[in-house]
Amino acid sequence: MNSQNTLRIKDLLTLITIYSVTKCSLRHLIAYMKALYYRLRTHKKLNIFIYLTRYLIGFAFIPSGLTKLKGFRFTKAGTDTPIGYFFEALYQTGPYWQFLGAIQLLAAFLLMSQRFATLGAILFFSIMGNIWVITMSMNFSGTYIITSLMLLANLILIAWDWYKIKFMLYPDNFQYQYKNFIIPAIKPIWITIGIIIFFLSLGSMIMLSHFK
Repeated sequence: MNSQNTLRIKDLLTLITIYSVTKCSLRHLIAYMKALYYRLRTHKKLNIFIYLTRYLIGFAFIPSGLTKLKGFRFTKAGTDTPIGYFFEALYQTGPYWQFLGAIQLLAAFLLMSQRFATLGAILFFSIMGNIWVITMSMNFSGTYIITSLMLLANLILIAWDWYKIKFMLYPDNFQYQYKNFIIPAIKPIWITIGIIIFFLSLGSMIMLSHFK
């Protein structure tokens, strides 16, 4: 009996030790990840890279969004192919087709504005995730590579703004202990450039469509 009790105590002590080490390791890992995130988030060149990425993937939504909003077909593929049949069915929905275009343009504007880029990244993810699944499901030749890269860039943007998005997962009436976590503010020049690029791109595409 004594030997059995001794073994049980040893097993219990081993489990406690493992738990303590694991908990300590997790704390160190979380602390390291937070420190790494802060260093990346305050890196000047990385901030500029994120601004440019927002411009790029936001701009990618303008042509397709405008085409849908104006009520035009997005592809010339015939209905004899699954892809053409799918897009033709969406096109025939009318207002829903235009709604998709409007949402794409809204996501593009929010991203390129920089000021509302976090909301734009979340909206963009809901659209881009859907597009990615479609391209993977219907075997688009080569297109899935482009959509995968765009989705990856979108996930990077969401991770970049995690310090804001994480509060959406907190319970109601939570208490947040403020810590010295200073994020560089977006300079007005980046906001101005983004808005100008959006409206210039939108305007030029509208004018070009009239000459076709």
